[in-house]
Amino acid sequence: MSDASKVEIFDVEAVNAARTRDPLYAARKKIFPRRVDGTYRRLKWAVMAVTLAIYYITPWLRWDRGPHAPDQAVLIDLANRRFYFFFIEIWPQEFYYVAGLLIMAGFGLFLVTSSVGRAWCGYACPQTVWTDLFMAIERRIEGDRNARMKLDAAPWSAGKLGKRVLKHGVWVLVAVATGGAWVFYFADAPTLAVDLFTGRAAPVAWFTIAILTATTYIFGGHMREQVCTYMCPWPRIQAAMMDENSLTVTYNDWRGEPRARGARRAAAAGQVAGDCVDCNACVAVCPMGIDIRHGQQLECITCALCIDACDAVMEKIGKPLGLISYATLADYQANMDLATDGGTAPIDPRKTHDDSGGLSDKVASFHLRKLLRPRALVYLAAWVLVGLGMVFVLMGRDRLQVNVLADRNPQYVVLSDGSIRNGYTVKLLNMVPEPRVFTLSLDGLPGAGMSITGIDDPAAATSYTVEVEPDRLRTLKVYVSQPRDAIAGTSQHFTFAVDEQGGMGESASYRATFDAPAEAVQ
Repeated sequence: MSDASKVEIFDVEAVNAARTRDPLYAARKKIFPRRVDGTYRRLKWAVMAVTLAIYYITPWLRWDRGPHAPDQAVLIDLANRRFYFFFIEIWPQEFYYVAGLLIMAGFGLFLVTSSVGRAWCGYACPQTVWTDLFMAIERRIEGDRNARMKLDAAPWSAGKLGKRVLKHGVWVLVAVATGGAWVFYFADAPTLAVDLFTGRAAPVAWFTIAILTATTYIFGGHMREQVCTYMCPWPRIQAAMMDENSLTVTYNDWRGEPRARGARRAAAAGQVAGDCVDCNACVAVCPMGIDIRHGQQLECITCALCIDACDAVMEKIGKPLGLISYATLADYQANMDLATDGGTAPIDPRKTHDDSGGLSDKVASFHLRKLLRPRALVYLAAWVLVGLGMVFVLMGRDRLQVNVLADRNPQYVVLSDGSIRNGYTVKLLNMVPEPRVFTLSLDGLPGAGMSITGIDDPAAATSYTVEVEPDRLRTLKVYVSQPRDAIAGTSQHFTFAVDEQGGMGESASYRATFDAPAEAVQ
């Protein structure tokens, strides 16, 4: 066998061995997170309450836009192709505002990740919020970690069946409420609610609720951490957003190692022991089922529950807090170098307090420098610029649009008196929820007059009064005629001018072309 063949076989075997060790997908193993109390757990409860309140309550908020527009504060009106957001109304041709919001969301996510790691994943991501809610329900019905583990391992009985049926029943109710709340964003919420309860709602509403109910129930109740690990791309992208000055949840092994379950016995025996007592409290509370002491891992969502659990243990045994803490790679490496060189590594500076119990000015300044570094400032500047640009365009946008399409077959008609007539389709778009009256006139075409189909006028005029309904497009068939002796060329440019009578006083114009035969040119 040649050396090349041997190398090829070796490489294939190595790849197969690597695949065996680290599969691209692993079947889910049940995780039983223990309940924990602390600063970050309370923060997560607060974020959950706020985000769920926004999601469920927003469709029911009212906003008075007058008698000609819906009064729902936030409404995606697909039937009329409108998006209402309080005092803002977005038309399909203004979809670039949505693109701008997505760009702002992207830069905002980059800013948060580069500063404090995966805070979005740990606190505000819908998957995290609903999974937390489902786990809270599960804990309320089946008990905390040990009780759930015992129940899961126990044989089926009436008690176990009752708890499981109750748990899944509540989960389904939450999932139905989630799907139901979503469809309320696309129709008048009170009207749709009545239609749903009376069975008169459109099939698409029922289908949407069914799909979102299923996904919420499956993702929040069953898949949980699998969604974050295998379905979401963000864990694999976040590394590009972080650097050595990004805060993230860190186990400070320069202080915790070597671990010792019996710290007092180890000290009595003359053994060197770190602060970690190997109690596994950090592992027991982790919703992802990982051990933060193994270093940064793709599965970690930086929810910081391990910090709460570890701080509680440190407080009980009389050790300084912050064995697991939010820290940067630069801080961690500096402390590790001090510990390796035989020095005494400093306690986490974010746990240093002044005499009044608050963070010292030195620590506050330390935080500010970490957050206001060049990368974060670039993301912040981009986010602010996009936001200001959108506000500027939004405040200066026109609520009146005019579009003109000239007839091409035929391009012109020679009338009995020798004058030349061109036909145009004029579209006036009123983009406010109230009726408006406009004056449509000609400008720049000497001697010309016009007539509008459906609007009576005894003779060709140079201007007409036209009314346009609220939030509507009115299409007019306009004929423009010019005497033969006034024609100055085979192609003359002129303007359709539109001016509002009263109201906002808006005006718009469209530059059109008047065609004539060569023999008509004087």
